[in-house]
Amino acid sequence: MYALIVTLQVKPDKRAQFLAAAEDDSTCSVRDEPGCVRFDVLHDNEDENRYYFYEVYRDEDAFKAHGTMPHFTRWRAASQECVESISRGVATVLFPADYR
Repeated sequence: MYALIVTLQVKPDKRAQFLAAAEDDSTCSVRDEPGCVRFDVLHDNEDENRYYFYEVYRDEDAFKAHGTMPHFTRWRAASQECVESISRGVATVLFPADYR
């Protein structure tokens, strides 16, 4: 499994717009992409403007397909307005074993 852990610092005045776009991308990814196993949007408990995405795809090709989806295009446009900074880590899921 191919996983991403994304940290996003959101502009305070754009939180509502960010959350709408993140919900759209997350919901559509899991619903519409057979290769997307999960897409969690997490809110930092100490910084109200920091969010995390935890995304798991069957493989790197499924992740690449994610980038071609209409909901990703909408997310990309919104993130350019809403996000101050973004960092991304790529990982391989080891456990639980049913992800492999």
